[in-house]
Amino acid sequence: MTSTFTNPPGPAPSAGTAPPAALATEVTKVYGSGDAAVHALRGVTVGFARGAFTAIMGPSGSGKSTLMHCLAGLDTVGGGRIMLGDAEITGMNDRQLTLLRRERIGFVFQAFNLLPTLTAEQNILLPSQLAGRKPDRAWFDQVIDVVGLRDRLDHRPNELSGGQQQRVACARALVSRPEVIFADEPTGNLDSSSSAEVLGFLRTSVREMGQTIVMVTHDPVAASYADRVVFLRDGAIVTELHGPTPDTVLDRLKSLGG
Repeated sequence: MTSTFTNPPGPAPSAGTAPPAALATEVTKVYGSGDAAVHALRGVTVGFARGAFTAIMGPSGSGKSTLMHCLAGLDTVGGGRIMLGDAEITGMNDRQLTLLRRERIGFVFQAFNLLPTLTAEQNILLPSQLAGRKPDRAWFDQVIDVVGLRDRLDHRPNELSGGQQQRVACARALVSRPEVIFADEPTGNLDSSSSAEVLGFLRTSVREMGQTIVMVTHDPVAASYADRVVFLRDGAIVTELHGPTPDTVLDRLKSLGG
């Protein structure tokens, strides 16, 4: 089965239109072999427009995290192609993928992945330092104030709550202004107020700064901050939703058995 969805409808692209920020074409992924084989992705084709906020949803085991990991170069594909802008990442070696992820991609995962010996500020600025980029201090200050970390910058991860550690991870992804931010349950460990603040800033970064965000989530409220929601079931994209609300997302999930 092949599933094909592209970008939201709009004006016909001109000859000079930039390619999608990320694009999967006929992507397959199988774990295991023989009777134990699990077909995580089944010929998925989907594009993610630049300057847009897309959520990926589906029932447990639908392939949503696998798709994001393949798009981000964190996992290999069994077949098909993955493009990040004009770069085909499915043909890259480990060193090339490492540089790509460091210089062009931002990540936020439910596991915070913070270095325990570094302060919050040092963790946030680490990707920029590794890429040899000088941070934009005005943007850094804006990120810090929105996610509420001003009085925690000199604290190490073990001195922060789980929610505060996730805010550090969000700020780390945003501060370098990557081409794409891949977020896996980015507010999963935050209370409702902090979640709304972080999601609101992600939304603002898309609308005002042109950031591109691809987010896996199970939360209809979080998905409602996106421009578009793509739904997977059994390794294939089965539908999508534009201009989502919590209620329309929940209704669509219920129809999928999620």
